[in-house]
Amino acid sequence: MITARQSRAARALLGWTQETLADKARTSLTSLKRLESGNGLAVYESTRDQVRRALEAAGIVFLSTERGEGVLLVKKREGHTRP
Repeated sequence: MITARQSRAARALLGWTQETLADKARTSLTSLKRLESGNGLAVYESTRDQVRRALEAAGIVFLSTERGEGVLLVKKREGHTRP
């Protein structure tokens, strides 16, 4: 499950605004703001999934271990296509 902090960090790595991510995830800006608020506001799982998929399509990898969670931006290699 994508967390508020992961969404904000992923956007920072990509240089995206909340408006850009909401557009790419095909969700409302209000829903994205709720997800990223970190205040425990209820967010539909489908919204989290749409946001996660949009970020992954842009090269974000979500990390989660017993020590913490984070994000990684995977750069596309020139001359190669991503699977």
